[in-house]
Amino acid sequence: MRIAFYSPLPPLRTGIADYSAALLEPLRRLAEVSVIDSASKPVESNGADVFLYQVGNNTHHGFVYDAALKQPGVIVLHEANLHHLIAEMTIRRNDWDAYLEEVEYDGGPRALEHARRVRELEVGPDYENVPMLRRLLERSQGVIVHNRSTEHQVRTAGFTGPIAVIPHGAWVPRADRMEGRSRLGLDERTPLIGIFGFLKPYKRIREALRAFRRLVRVQPGVRMILVGESHPELPMESLIRGQGLPGAIRHIDYAPIEEFVSYMAACDIVVNLRYPTAGESSGTLLRALGLGKAVLVSDVGSFAELPDEICLKVPVGASEEDLLFEYLNLLVSRPELARELGAHAARWVERECNWGRVAGLYVRFLEAVVEGRPWGDAQEPREEDRKTEHDPVSAESVLEWSGPDASTREYAGTHLTRLSRTLEITPAGTESDRVLEMGTYLQIAPVLKTKLGYGEVRGCYYGPAGKVDHRRVTSDTGEPFECEVDLFDAEEDPFPYPDGHFSTVLCCELIEHLASDPMHTMAEINRILRRGGHIVLTTPNAASLRALSAVLQGYHPGFYPAYLHPARLQSEGAARHNREYAPKEIWRLLLDAGFEVVRLETGPFLEEAKPEFAWVSHMLASYRLPDDLRGDGIYAVGRKTGPVKDRYPDWLYS
Repeated sequence: MRIAFYSPLPPLRTGIADYSAALLEPLRRLAEVSVIDSASKPVESNGADVFLYQVGNNTHHGFVYDAALKQPGVIVLHEANLHHLIAEMTIRRNDWDAYLEEVEYDGGPRALEHARRVRELEVGPDYENVPMLRRLLERSQGVIVHNRSTEHQVRTAGFTGPIAVIPHGAWVPRADRMEGRSRLGLDERTPLIGIFGFLKPYKRIREALRAFRRLVRVQPGVRMILVGESHPELPMESLIRGQGLPGAIRHIDYAPIEEFVSYMAACDIVVNLRYPTAGESSGTLLRALGLGKAVLVSDVGSFAELPDEICLKVPVGASEEDLLFEYLNLLVSRPELARELGAHAARWVERECNWGRVAGLYVRFLEAVVEGRPWGDAQEPREEDRKTEHDPVSAESVLEWSGPDASTREYAGTHLTRLSRTLEITPAGTESDRVLEMGTYLQIAPVLKTKLGYGEVRGCYYGPAGKVDHRRVTSDTGEPFECEVDLFDAEEDPFPYPDGHFSTVLCCELIEHLASDPMHTMAEINRILRRGGHIVLTTPNAASLRALSAVLQGYHPGFYPAYLHPARLQSEGAARHNREYAPKEIWRLLLDAGFEVVRLETGPFLEEAKPEFAWVSHMLASYRLPDDLRGDGIYAVGRKTGPVKDRYPDWLYS
């Protein structure tokens, strides 16, 4: 599909510019995209299958609005009101006739009468009641919105064409809590509340400050930061002085995005209120949720649609200040609740709002519009959306294929926890599906066929390229299993399989052994997987409680840091661990290799976690550092969304 994509882009200071820049990367992996922004010469877009317009309510979007009227396409409404945009395009140019015409077209005679009073400077524009949507909607082939609130307002405005509710993509920033606190001169224990973004009156700043003043009386050590440009109607310094809070609140004006995110990471609680609302979604809010912060939102519009388990919702009204105070006091008094709320938020963002999923929904909707197919919420699930969970596979199913050899059975017994969990997270297959187990010992390969239903199971192992071993094992009950095992070097050789050949690839206890080029392995796995296929990746966790305990007491943190005795190396061809990974590195590895992260968790590896590591958990809690993803083993599932994004990511290659 060829898409002509109209939007402002960075460095313009508009949230939609940032949104478009983030969306374009995964969108270009799914479609041919030509970009038209305000700073570039228009590109040739006559050959486009569909025109896509990112429409916002400020002057940066004037060229987008004009283009959408001239060449109908699909519009993305980031809020259900364009009155400020139309005012900028008419009143600011002293074109009152055009403004009056637009107001009458959208709102009728009563709205026109009010607009005439605006021209006489008797009143201000009726932004709230005249959304200025009608003309644009009448010219549009379809509409994309981010929430039900905006969808309802678009329908109320009379649009009868296809509408897709596609979540606002979310950034999952990488930021250090203590770095931001160092900037602010705060220690690890000081409770910190933050308000972020352009500090406009409708963000309920006064209400938040009054609630915070009450909080300081019962929690004297609490602090607040406000990060963003002040609105002329909100002189922040005088407001802070007026509340008697100059020592407890700090206002930081516009901050570059790196500093902005650093300050947000430093917070324990983020307040993101607004009323009135035009159905907009907040990129700032999604950053806070992605960072795993406890967030308070107003119980209105799109914010009321957020799951209850990821944020606390504050109704607008007489009790607003009281409830703000109570919620803030609760989260400051019970920091474990704040951490739990933030953990739910981060998982929701990763699952529902990742940019790969958003781009996929864009393309599916645009294809439906171009082809004239109906669109609704009840879309047929794609093959790649199939569940990755299934009924647990019993440990006995693994042990029964271990054979009579004592050492082999001992290995299976030692690694049974890991092997069983690997099978639990491996997607089930069908008779038409193929699965590859890399580094196979043929202990779980038979289970992939007998219990998970794959029609073809293949294995591979390190060895001279081109050689194929035919392996046969028999279960304790006498059931035979046969499998071809291809030999090659996973870091150097092309894998001997066609593009898109497999539904699933298991890369288990392999990545940590690679010495020179792990992304070659990941790129080849991507190539041989069909679109929507899964990689199951397991590896020891370099950031486990065990590893932290070891390094803090002066020992090596590696799960298996030893060199191999030369005699064993020659006799067994064993491979040592060359690099062990932390969970967030596996997350980045999958993304760079063209995968969407479906599952990322940790758990027991060779044995259950030991209680003597509890002191490490207590230390993490005291510094408000994450205590999840601290198990001995990493268990990850990725879904192929496109080709490799970065062959040599700078976090992995020097």
